[in-house]
Amino acid sequence: MGVKRLEPEALKTWVDGLIELGRVVGVQAREDRFVFDELGEAEDLRLDYDTTVLPPKKYFLPPEDAFLEFKDGSYRPLDRAEPYVLLGVHPYDMAAINQLDAIFLQGNTDTHYRALREAAAIVVTDVQNASENCFAGCMGTATVEDGFDILLTRVDDHYLLDWRTDRGEELAVPVMEAPDAEREDLLARERVWEKNRELLQQLKLEVPPETLPSILAKSWDDPIWEDKAELCFSCGSCNLVCPTCYCFDVHEDVNWDLSSGTRTRYWHACMLEPFARVAGGHNFREQKVSRYRHRYYRKGKYIADKYGMSGCVGCGRCIGSCPAKIANPVEVYNHLAEVSS
Repeated sequence: MGVKRLEPEALKTWVDGLIELGRVVGVQAREDRFVFDELGEAEDLRLDYDTTVLPPKKYFLPPEDAFLEFKDGSYRPLDRAEPYVLLGVHPYDMAAINQLDAIFLQGNTDTHYRALREAAAIVVTDVQNASENCFAGCMGTATVEDGFDILLTRVDDHYLLDWRTDRGEELAVPVMEAPDAEREDLLARERVWEKNRELLQQLKLEVPPETLPSILAKSWDDPIWEDKAELCFSCGSCNLVCPTCYCFDVHEDVNWDLSSGTRTRYWHACMLEPFARVAGGHNFREQKVSRYRHRYYRKGKYIADKYGMSGCVGCGRCIGSCPAKIANPVEVYNHLAEVSS
């Protein structure tokens, strides 16, 4: 809808202005890692980060979220969704949020997710430095076209601020006097996108992602599942850092009066032993191998079959978080593609 050219100092001034107006969450350095956290000043914002420890989904699906109170047979929802700006989301994480939208906002809408999602004005930033485990370029998520309000792209020594929605235009009001992006700026941005499609292939998936469902359909009994699962600690780290994992458990904590309490949902993980346990103690995936295989089928086949998109966006967080070094989707899928061809 409009593209402005901002020098780095003008960008900082704009971010500081957003902070003065309300809550801003942005990417910041924590020792040798990067995290999304409340932003106190623009100086702390790091748009040159490679990847964050946890994805921004934590603001729409909090790890621990009390969403309902009950007392004496009545209840009330706990809706604390106040407007804020989520600044610095990488394209692959935006693709993951778009996938969560498709899952939670279609059909029987999750109203709590919707409230948290609609509270966020999202500013996407194109990647400047790639994580060593990233393969988003192979998954088609090195760039993103929709779902966000503003796109920031560093071009040479300045930034292009591109607002895509009415909310984005409202946020961009303080920079309306900045010069418009010229044709050469837009061409340079196209070159950034083209470069990032290669840059974000630090690991190389040897087959198109749309072929994964058919490859997995032939791979149920492949020995790789047993070989990898034997080393698995069932810690769930790969689930917890994944931007598209959305499973949760619900607990009801009753107070001492036995008539009031809180309903809370927590992140859950299909790699954990109790995940598939049901009433009577039966566990549908008691063995590690069945849990390990399920995760790859969920990412590569089940989500694709139901929603028409891969359940993996190629961020590579699972690879770096796995203590057993067995969570590399590229390694697994390349092997399956080779033996099934």
